[in-house]
Amino acid sequence: MTSTIRLQDAGLDITIHPVVEQQAPFFDVLEFFPGLTRELLEENRSWLQPECIDPATGRLVLCVQSFVVKTPHHNILIDSCVGNHKPRPARPFWHMLDSDRFERSLRATGLGFDDIDYVMCTHLHGDHVGWNTRLDNGRWVPTFPKAKYVMADRELAHWTQKEKEDPSACPWITDSVLPIVAAKRAQVVKSDFAFDDAVRLVPTPGHTIDHFSVLVGRSGRDAFITGDMIHSPLQGRYPELGMMADYNSPQAGQTRRKIFDRFCEEPTIMCATHFPAPSTGRVRRWGDGYKFVDAAD
Repeated sequence: MTSTIRLQDAGLDITIHPVVEQQAPFFDVLEFFPGLTRELLEENRSWLQPECIDPATGRLVLCVQSFVVKTPHHNILIDSCVGNHKPRPARPFWHMLDSDRFERSLRATGLGFDDIDYVMCTHLHGDHVGWNTRLDNGRWVPTFPKAKYVMADRELAHWTQKEKEDPSACPWITDSVLPIVAAKRAQVVKSDFAFDDAVRLVPTPGHTIDHFSVLVGRSGRDAFITGDMIHSPLQGRYPELGMMADYNSPQAGQTRRKIFDRFCEEPTIMCATHFPAPSTGRVRRWGDGYKFVDAAD
């Protein structure tokens, strides 16, 4: 599977670069997918190991990454990972990170924090908004000083209310989202917003209330950045398989079928945010579900 993607034809020249913060066997598979039976897991283990399930621990391997979209006019960051110095006691592997890997990965694309024009938040979970802010003399300030942060209206309203009711339940909203709003850096849009003729948001609800994915390029030369519409290839084979943090798992399953039906006969490259790196490929039918094949196939 490829990593960096170039979408090029007449009048179009876009590159998409992964920016990896972490990759590790984070979760017990059966806990992560509450509807998964041990029998079904064993039936699929052979093709999931070692890339998606770590043989040593039996845990689900996930990548935590952003994607940088470089167009002739803008540098766009899709999601912003976990971030440094963020209190996440419920997730020890994300709690109070202090790493330069995200910044190094961003620099490898030729960009720094000052070069990002837009940050698109596919949804407002903690592992997708963390680098929205950084700690500066005890204050959370926008990490990308020139950027507008694009958020879906119903998503922002939902989490703002959740944080108001119980800040301890969603500390990432307190330290990584509300400071962006307070700094007047948020661009609040509908989840079907067309940024321009080559970058469009696609509503993909279910994992959260107003989740969106990002379609980049033009028909025949395009890529679809999933966000958390899907977490593992196992949800391709079994689209109705929900995960533990879903807002509405049945809706998320309907979304996966709708999106994969749309793209499974197309050359569209899928950039699956949480798939182990490299995280890109094309989607094709596999029985009653779908599989991911190398983008070169």
